[in-house]
Amino acid sequence: MRIITVCGLGVGSSLILKMTVDKAMSELGVRCSIEHWDMGTIKGKEFDLIVSTEDLRSTFPIHSDNIVFVKNIVDLKEVKDKLAEFLNK
Repeated sequence: MRIITVCGLGVGSSLILKMTVDKAMSELGVRCSIEHWDMGTIKGKEFDLIVSTEDLRSTFPIHSDNIVFVKNIVDLKEVKDKLAEFLNK
């Protein structure tokens, strides 16, 4: 599974979110590759899932069923729960 974590600039929040997603997916027993990018760069990327922050929902450049939005990028439980929900669709 290819996952991209996204924030406005692709540096801070997306990197922290990448680490949280990596830990959550590991705990869920799902193998994946995770990259972190900015909003503009994701247009040219292939992915199975995008994980971003709730505050970017309205400005997101693409619309897809394969996007998970979280409120707290360091809340492992929230991220894990939302990823599990996505995986169980």
